[in-house]
Parts: sequence; C-alpha cells; structure tokens
Amino acid sequence: MNHLLSIKDLSKTQLLELLALAKEIKANPQGYSQALAGKSVVMLFEKPSLRTRVSFDIGINKLGGHALYLDQQNGALGKREPVSDFASNISCWADAIVARTFAHKTVELLAEHGSVPVINALSDMYHPCQGLADFLTLAEQFDDVSKVKLAYVGDGNNVTHSLMYGAAILGAKMTVVCPLGHFPDGQVVCETQALAKQHGGELVLTSNIDELGEQDAIYTDTWLSMGDNTPLADIKAKFEPYQVNEALMAKAGANYFMHCLPAYREVEATAAVVDGEGSLILQQAENRMHAQNAVLVTLLG
Repeated sequence: MNHLLSIKDLSKTQLLELLALAKEIKANPQGYSQALAGKSVVMLFEKPSLRTRVSFDIGINKLGGHALYLDQQNGALGKREPVSDFASNISCWADAIVARTFAHKTVELLAEHGSVPVINALSDMYHPCQGLADFLTLAEQFDDVSKVKLAYVGDGNNVTHSLMYGAAILGAKMTVVCPLGHFPDGQVVCETQALAKQHGGELVLTSNIDELGEQDAIYTDTWLSMGDNTPLADIKAKFEPYQVNEALMAKAGANYFMHCLPAYREVEATAAVVDGEGSLILQQAENRMHAQNAVLVTLLG
C-alpha cells in the first residue's frame, strides 16, 4: 500500500486490517501519540471542507505529526504551475500529501509525480476516507460487517462509488436505489459487480424505491453535489420519492441511518430520521479521523 486513491485498490485483507487498526487507534490513542513524530503532511484543498479538514488536521496532531493546509489562495492546482511540479516540490519537504480535488486525475498526477504517499481526501470519482469511516462505523454495530445489508438511496456519486467498492470487497450485500439518470458510473458498477462475485457479496441496482427490500442501514447524501449549481426546484420532483423518512426506514426494517454530511433536513431525509435514535451521522463524522489515522499510520508509521 503506497497510496490511498480509491478503496478499489485495496485487497480484502488490507481493508480489514485498516478497519482493525482504526478501532485500535480509537480505543488506545495514547499508544499512537508519536506514530507520526517528525512527520509533516501537506493538505491540498481545492474544495471547501469541515469534516475532512478538521479531522485530518487534528488527527495528524494526535499522531504527533505536523499538518500544513494549502487552499486555492496559493494558486489552483495545475494552473499556477503543473500538478507534477506541485507533487515533486512538496515531496522535497513533506512526508505525505492529502488532496481534496475536483478531478480525480489531479490526485493520480500527484501520486505519479510525487515521491511520497498520496491520500485522496475526495475527488469527483471517489471518497475513500468517507467509505472507510462508514465501514468502521458499521463494524462497530455488527460483529461481521460482511453480513450487513446496506442500502444507498439518492444520487449516485463519489460516496456511492466508495461504498460500493467497500461492500463488494468485504463480501456484503449492497442495494443502490437512484432516480433514472442519476445512477453510479457504469465502469464502477461493472467493477464492483465483479468484486462482489469474487468475494461472495451482492450488488443490486434499481430505480424503483419499492424494490428497496429489507435493510440493516440506509445511507443517503445530498441531492446536489458540492459545486453543482442546478436549482433544487429543477430536480425536486424527481428525487422526492427517494427521500429517507420514517416510513421508508420502517418498511425496510432498517435500524440505522447514515449520511456523510452536510445534511439538509426535510430534503433528502427528514429531521426525524437525521436526528433520530438510529442515526449514526456523528459516529461517522468522528470515525473519519480514526479511519484516516489508520491510513496515515499504515503509510507512514
């Protein structure tokens, strides 16, 4: 494991080891307080962030390392100077690069031209750190995460892709329900179906919300991804049948609700569900730090 660009690059053993290490770091933070002593991590952010920036910055500090944050005030990646120059220059000083970018190609170029590990903190195609945090959260609720029935309802996006890869590699069953025209990327679907078959999992895709079936947890995300300026009114009628509400949770028999945040109450999910007893949203948010720290320790420790 030289980088973390996508969950699809992990073997089942690597994925399970990361989840186990994240649990250990969470339970015993003092044991890892010097794991990154003397290490510096540069965080390149093209997009705004709350959870990603704070969880990485504080997480690196808790591991005894130093985090340096760079936003677009320093020049957009690839415009002020080539991404290859960003990567090679930062590699002269830093021990790792965390990148939150618009295009996944940018993350790939950083990994290609740099000489230090690169962690994808979000791109248009994947959000592996979120996916790891989500499966860590599920692993804290279920003894065997491969037995979990997870549903994703809403807009197929980078989070959906990472969840699909994770579920497929773990051998779990995942159901993805999206409006027509908003399904996950076709290549991702083909790859995850092959991985699910290989590992004994199952991937179901449908646009019919009535085919949701029995689920342990239902996951949703915003109907409009960050940077999408489409007026909500233009898609509201198409997405309203996919709102996660108490009736949908009850029909599926789902005990848990998940969301990567920010959440818009009474839009993609009702407040009763988002803030309800079975909501795991804050556990997911906290686990971003622990999952990312497991990645950092694996790459640098």
